[in-house]
Amino acid sequence: MKKTELISIMDPQEDREGVEQAAAILKRGGLVAVPTETVYGLAADAFNPQSVKEVYFAKGRPQDNPMIVHISDLAMLPRVAKDFPEAAKKLAEAFWPGPLTMILPKVENLPDETTGGLATVAVRMPQNEVIRAIIEAADTPLAAPSANRSGSPSPTTYQHCVDDLWGLVDAIVESEDCTVGVESTVVSLLGETPLVLRPGAVTPEEIAGVCGEVKVDDAVLHLPPEDAPVLSPGMKYKHYSPAAKLRLVRGSQWDYVNYVNEVAKKAEEEGAPNGIFAMCFDEDIHHLEVPTISYGVAYDYESQARELFDVLRQLDKLGAHFVLVHAPEPEGVGLAVYNRLLRAAAFDLVEL
Repeated sequence: MKKTELISIMDPQEDREGVEQAAAILKRGGLVAVPTETVYGLAADAFNPQSVKEVYFAKGRPQDNPMIVHISDLAMLPRVAKDFPEAAKKLAEAFWPGPLTMILPKVENLPDETTGGLATVAVRMPQNEVIRAIIEAADTPLAAPSANRSGSPSPTTYQHCVDDLWGLVDAIVESEDCTVGVESTVVSLLGETPLVLRPGAVTPEEIAGVCGEVKVDDAVLHLPPEDAPVLSPGMKYKHYSPAAKLRLVRGSQWDYVNYVNEVAKKAEEEGAPNGIFAMCFDEDIHHLEVPTISYGVAYDYESQARELFDVLRQLDKLGAHFVLVHAPEPEGVGLAVYNRLLRAAAFDLVEL
């Protein structure tokens, strides 16, 4: 067990001592849970292979799963990527700093531990000023997957990191809650056409608006082959999941309500144990005959994204065993929410 410190950084200018403390831990090879605008990340020096291995250990993360490398400014990019094509320059100008990760050819001295053994690096410049100040103070790019135990819902508050990683990491930064709520969009720029491997707050439509065209990988909405290589974080078959079993239900409000109520009625008739919950929209609540928890307003995909992982965590505290989730439409930021729910449900999907 590690002795975990809690470092408060609300404003990187006013809390300079905290920034320097976090940077010092990272420079000596330690692990620090840091805020970004998307989710909290578990950061290590991207060029320290032993520290990166400890991230895998703390998370219980498969070592073929590449990490996203975070930089503080464009001047740091050549330290991790050896090529920056025109499409990448356009996307950086449009969306950096922000929730967009680009896959580019990596520099030779970036450890395989950081890139999952791939010849590429996933890199982004986060919008959150706290992590950028820490990167600048540490003077090294940071490898930082989500700061949770692997497979469980991603953390969007420092308390989530405390719940998951206390005693496993050197420090956790206490800061503001994450504003986006789902991980960054990951886009590969290795081919002629940008390819979205993981959807996020930067949508395929926005990428196409900058680059002219874009493709979305089949694995975003469909079950990938078991032996498929993991080209991006978040492409695993099951991910982001609470202990409860989830089923994603796609349909209109009344299709969803009727389906949930029928499932609950059948379970009661068969004497099945309690624990059926509906994870739904605000508009559904008053029509359902099971315990409910809302993750936002229908079609307000940004609010759904912000609430998603916190609600998934609450399900376990509420004692839910089987959760019927009203699926958002896979459009705009809703595509990111749908993608995370599909994996949380291990692709158990009912379309009405």
